[in-house]
Amino acid sequence: MANCLTMAQILSIETLLKTGHSQRRVATLLEIDRETVGKYARQLQNQPNPHTGSETSPAPRAPGPRSTCEPFCDQVLGKLQQGLTVQRIYQDLVAEQGFTGSYHAVRRFALRLLKRTELPVRRMETLPGEEAQIDFGTGAPVRSPDGQIRRPWVFRIVLSCSRKASSEAVWRQTTEAFLTALENAFLYFGGVPRRLVIDNLKAAVQQADWYDPELHPRLQSFAAHYGTAFVPTKPYTPQHKGKVEAGIKYVKGNALKGKRFTSLTEENDFLREWEQQVADRRIHGTTKQQVGTLFETLERPALLPLPIERFPFFHEARRTVHRDGHLEVDKAYYSVPPEYVTQRLWVRWDSRLVRVFNSRWEQVAVHAKGEPGRFRTASEHIPREKVSAVERGTDALLRQVRSIGPEAAQWAAAMIQARGVEGVRVLVGLKALAARHDTAALNRVCQTALSHGAWRLRALRALLKREPGQSQSQFEFLESHPVIRPLSDYSLQSLFEFRQERGP
Repeated sequence: MANCLTMAQILSIETLLKTGHSQRRVATLLEIDRETVGKYARQLQNQPNPHTGSETSPAPRAPGPRSTCEPFCDQVLGKLQQGLTVQRIYQDLVAEQGFTGSYHAVRRFALRLLKRTELPVRRMETLPGEEAQIDFGTGAPVRSPDGQIRRPWVFRIVLSCSRKASSEAVWRQTTEAFLTALENAFLYFGGVPRRLVIDNLKAAVQQADWYDPELHPRLQSFAAHYGTAFVPTKPYTPQHKGKVEAGIKYVKGNALKGKRFTSLTEENDFLREWEQQVADRRIHGTTKQQVGTLFETLERPALLPLPIERFPFFHEARRTVHRDGHLEVDKAYYSVPPEYVTQRLWVRWDSRLVRVFNSRWEQVAVHAKGEPGRFRTASEHIPREKVSAVERGTDALLRQVRSIGPEAAQWAAAMIQARGVEGVRVLVGLKALAARHDTAALNRVCQTALSHGAWRLRALRALLKREPGQSQSQFEFLESHPVIRPLSDYSLQSLFEFRQERGP
């Protein structure tokens, strides 16, 4: 397989190595080339590359003419054990080993190996606390008070060394139900096994693949929280988790067959009592010891300790970023960096926080949970080209106005003090005037307007139209000014007298 691993595989390698698994064991469990495991282990540990030799020895040559496949005996045998077809083996030999023989030569050689080599089912025994196997089976029917009958699922986890198990009935095989039942089992055991062998159930595995299974991201977070690792089995190979397969049959045949309950709680209470009184007291056919005793004396002390807090459950989904740079979660809207517009991102949220991740599961945004209909927009997520001068703030605009001149800066500061927030747009207009007019003239009219307490932009425009000249006399012809009283302030008689003096 390719040496480029997914993040889930790298995390699994790191976790298994930290829990004492050898590189050979990790390669076997994850079906990854041992050299690839070694490369990532050296990157994690920052150790030099040790020289390792081949661990396999070629099988004895069968009698008869020497086959052109003899130099590749180990490779062919290994691929046969993986269940690959002869056509696939031939293609791999040509691509990987530069094999120049024919397909029929590989076929004859493979048949000779199969006749000579017995391929029995391999029994895998594990150390205490090293492994647990997990699966679901059908539970006993539950009749509700209204007479409706439903059949739940039974989650079962079996510790591979002692065969100590935990069972819990659930209504649905969802990811949240799966992780809740698994966490309850950890609390029941009083510890955590180092790896969890799971089937390719949809609650845990998004895409089943023997070489590169894609786990649900929530499972990766759960595994990191408890210091364990999930190892999915090969699709359609239940023998890879034979201990729990037998355990499911045991629960269905011994505990639940012929039973019927009135509630899910009643069924779970029965299963817990049955585990302690029946399953734990039996002498297991393989270990030849009592399950409960072997667990207490050998396996419980070897389990990883439980963390201080339980796993913080969260909701998780993919969301498309709208053209305005926001995505929707629970009817509220949250901003992301502009480079992710129209892309689909992963979102995790609980009652307090909303966190956004890209396709490489790198966090790109985090927000406090908002109410429906509200927007949460981080200032760093707004492109600079889309930030208006008003949004940049009064202080920034005043700093920019200082470059026009001291008189303009004095007028701008006094205007903001007189008009408040509505003067921010006036500052933007003042900058626009500086771009079209001579700065010396603009400073002069600002000084004139400042002396008369004129805080309107149109006053500056009117004064600029009359430059050069006497600013004082020009200012008297302004249409409006704060120091000029409007005609409405005068009585009708005064207005009549004023018109008589002016004449027709």
